[in-house]
Amino acid sequence: MNEKMPNMDYDADEVINEFKEKIKWPKKGEVQAVVKPTKLPLRILISLLITAVIGAAAYYMMLPALNIHDSQLYMFVILLVAVFMIVFSFACNANKKIERKEYVKKKSIVPIIIVAVIAVVMAVGFLTGITLFRANSYSQLMTVEEGNFETDFEEISYDKVPRIDAVRAHTLADQQLGSLSEYKSQYVVSAHSTQINYKNTPVRVAYLEYADFFKWINNTKDGLPAYMFIDLVSQKVTAVNCVDQFGEGIKYSPTELFNEKIYRHLRFQYPTALLDTPNFEIDDTMHPYWITAVLDKTIGLFGGTDVKGVIITDALNGESNYYDIEEVRTSADLSWIDVVYSESLLIEQYNYYGKLQNGFWNSLIFQNDVNIASSGSGNIAMDDDVWVYTGVTSSEADASNFGFVLCNQRTKETRYYENAGAMEEAAQKSAKDAVQNYGYNATFPILLGIDSTPTYFMSLYGDSNTVKGYAFVSLEDKTVVGTGLLDVAKSDAKALNSALENYIDALKEKGVADDVDKDDIIVDEADMESSDNNDQPSTDVPPVDNNDAPEVKDGVVTGEVTDIKTSVNNGNTVYYLQIDGGEYYYIKVTDAMEVLLVNKGDKITVEFEKTSDTFIPATAIKR
Repeated sequence: MNEKMPNMDYDADEVINEFKEKIKWPKKGEVQAVVKPTKLPLRILISLLITAVIGAAAYYMMLPALNIHDSQLYMFVILLVAVFMIVFSFACNANKKIERKEYVKKKSIVPIIIVAVIAVVMAVGFLTGITLFRANSYSQLMTVEEGNFETDFEEISYDKVPRIDAVRAHTLADQQLGSLSEYKSQYVVSAHSTQINYKNTPVRVAYLEYADFFKWINNTKDGLPAYMFIDLVSQKVTAVNCVDQFGEGIKYSPTELFNEKIYRHLRFQYPTALLDTPNFEIDDTMHPYWITAVLDKTIGLFGGTDVKGVIITDALNGESNYYDIEEVRTSADLSWIDVVYSESLLIEQYNYYGKLQNGFWNSLIFQNDVNIASSGSGNIAMDDDVWVYTGVTSSEADASNFGFVLCNQRTKETRYYENAGAMEEAAQKSAKDAVQNYGYNATFPILLGIDSTPTYFMSLYGDSNTVKGYAFVSLEDKTVVGTGLLDVAKSDAKALNSALENYIDALKEKGVADDVDKDDIIVDEADMESSDNNDQPSTDVPPVDNNDAPEVKDGVVTGEVTDIKTSVNNGNTVYYLQIDGGEYYYIKVTDAMEVLLVNKGDKITVEFEKTSDTFIPATAIKR
């Protein structure tokens, strides 16, 4: 029986080690041959097809310009090379067979060379365009002329300048949209608005956005039905219905997700163009357009950004036309365009001009004649264009400005004014201190000429972002302040004039304006209010049809409500009620809370003040 027993005289560790030797993965130095995969052309073709699919998806998202001056194009090419090599590696089973892995490594030398060449080109292109080597070229991107303050600011009246900024304009537009039942549940007002001149009146226009993804699904077929029109002087807000006015909604905008997304739409139309962010604007007929600056890199491969042309895109149907920048500057047919050069680009170019005129090292060490734009900027309307205003200070961030510049956003014309005085932030603080018991804040200042005296103008606002008053602060002496509050004056026009009167009195106390006659400067309040009431866009209400006139007697009208519109004026919601398809009667909600309960089709009685205006002021509403 023992003879049949197996021989147990062996070492178990030796057996295990022998087994490991048979199945172990060979080391790199132990591979004796690099095996070429079978069906290699097919594997390459499959890799190329998969790379093309992934590349198409990446291009759809990244949208690089097919232009050597776009750094994203180089990153896109590097991405394609990396994707191809990863896919080709899997196609060759390099993750499973060491001999295939060595083959893929051997063939990777070409893609590595391609990536290295791209990296070298980018590095050289970057180095040839940095300010260290090209300071003189950068300083010449912008031409700056000397401006005459008294002449240029002579026709800018304080009652025609913007009284609210972008943040306050958005708040009013949001309030207005919230009062319109047909829009408020589906759309929100975009935080991005454009300040333009509409028939010599400074306004902001803001497109709508879909409230969320599901609202987009529900409404994208018809597009955005309206946009918001905010008068920066009267502070009136209007929702301009594009469907009623032009027969269709806004089909192309940043809020779309696929081919109708405005930037993607433009990229497919102009694949080689370097596109700036599109601006939303309207022409003199209130038709909405997208204005997109086409950029150029004038220094090295990626430096010296400037504008060489403009693409005008119809926001309704997506039709686009390209115009050279010189044509935009000179053509009367294109003068309605207001924003071509962005604020950031203009300020960047001015900083190059101010810092690098005497060379790169001077801007860092000696700093002779070095100056830069101050920390903030604003907009004013002049010569029927929109100009960017910013103070000029030293590179060491002094507590005061020694001048300021105006930059035209359509033509890039730039004017420098040598008027020393307080920085904008200091003027804001002076205005806030003057009303510190109310806790109001001040908007970014706008520079005006009050009897040829450089003066900062600001609106004062509270926690609700609505205007509570106005302030004037002297540029040369920030302690000279004049304020006027709506709570005290009881009207916008009176508050504005009260602020100016107090400012002139403060100037006289300082002995600056002893011979100034207030009557020569202050605008009549009735004229101011009349002008504000007439600033509503003509498309706000449809034409009046008097074929079926309502019953009107002794300042009282009774009839059916056929249309209801609303606007936000000075923070107050105003209802416009059309009676029997005839005249519109308007009243503030605070004057008649019953108006909130009025619906189309209701029969109501309106007491009103007799007037020949298109919009008739009502004094009472009875249901």
